[in-house]
Amino acid sequence: MSRNCFIGQSGGPTVAINASLAGIVARCKEEGYDHIYGMINGIKGLLEDHYIDLGEIFDSSDKITQLKNSPAMYLGSCRFKLPNIILAPGTYEKLFKKFNAMDITDVFYIGGNDSMDTVAKLSTYAKAINSPIRFIGIPKTIDNDLMGTDHTPGFGSAAKYVASSMLEVFYDSAIYKLNAVTIVEIMGRNAGWLTAASALARENGATVPDLIYLPEVPFDTDKFLADIHEKFKEKSSIIIAVSEGIRNKEGNFLDQDSKYTKRDAFGHVLHSGTGKVLESIVYKEFHCKVRSIELNVLQRCAMHIASSTDIEESFQIGEFAVKQAISGETGVMIVVKRLSDTPYQIQCETLDVTKVANLEHKIPVEWINKDHNDITPALHDYLYPLIQGEVHVNYANGIPQYIDISHLRNKMIKE
Repeated sequence: MSRNCFIGQSGGPTVAINASLAGIVARCKEEGYDHIYGMINGIKGLLEDHYIDLGEIFDSSDKITQLKNSPAMYLGSCRFKLPNIILAPGTYEKLFKKFNAMDITDVFYIGGNDSMDTVAKLSTYAKAINSPIRFIGIPKTIDNDLMGTDHTPGFGSAAKYVASSMLEVFYDSAIYKLNAVTIVEIMGRNAGWLTAASALARENGATVPDLIYLPEVPFDTDKFLADIHEKFKEKSSIIIAVSEGIRNKEGNFLDQDSKYTKRDAFGHVLHSGTGKVLESIVYKEFHCKVRSIELNVLQRCAMHIASSTDIEESFQIGEFAVKQAISGETGVMIVVKRLSDTPYQIQCETLDVTKVANLEHKIPVEWINKDHNDITPALHDYLYPLIQGEVHVNYANGIPQYIDISHLRNKMIKE
């Protein structure tokens, strides 16, 4: 039987999303796929006939390895939500006409919550028209907020970056003996996994962050200031990790009324300013040196400090997706099940994608301390295995040498 597939990537970039792509390509080649097509800029790009033949490009194991160890998204991305099937059947008719013309047997789509919505809609439409095409979702997101999986590809490496950055901020701030507060704002709209990972900076004897604030519990400004007062009794320099998405007991984001507030294509608030809001509050209370640091996109694609556990698992997930498609599965997302923390062991499984799409996985409240300003040992034990191991990165002219992405230039697509 002839086998041909499409692979797409969408949403935000990560260190590990190309590792999953590499795993799919490697396994498809091993299984003898005739064509391995890559959508340029996701499903939006495919609707505009932008795609390439990955099988021809990645014709050696060395090239696949270079793809595996390159950050961001080789195929580009989009933030495009497929319309309701009933209201806009023409979009689906166009896509499936293309799939059928190219004898597509499998479609693999790598992404987060909204990408899994795409997989769910495509597989639902396929079933409605009795199409045999299989649709498989491969998870990715540094936020670690996808339901149904122990953790998501990309999170472990971002967590490693956050912890390492926190440690380096500690060394930077330790040189002066004066009262100072440093606030580090970390990505996480509704889930605080990345901010919680800042606690891993303590692994080698450091004592930072001194305080951690997560969006899963209400933020109390008076309690926040009282916490700092207590810490100043112990030390002169205080470092605080805070999620961009913290909100008060009324459910309002701290930066909600900022004049800089923007929204993405899906209507999600693009938070940028939580650290600045807190910086102002702290300065008014303590009149000491206060600075805020926003890690922002820096925590997404730092391959130079990636977790090899993350990269290898992501590659494995890509391979497993191909195996499941060949076995006949469709309308599923590949998930990770943790078998044990020590020794750390996982296995890949599948889950109905409709049970995942548009849902969020948040930190269990019992994994946050009773004062709501730190994590518990249980959360530490969950995080610790995910940042282990280093990735070999090739350097040229003094900087990392990643895979060529010239095919993405001048490919502007209207959202």
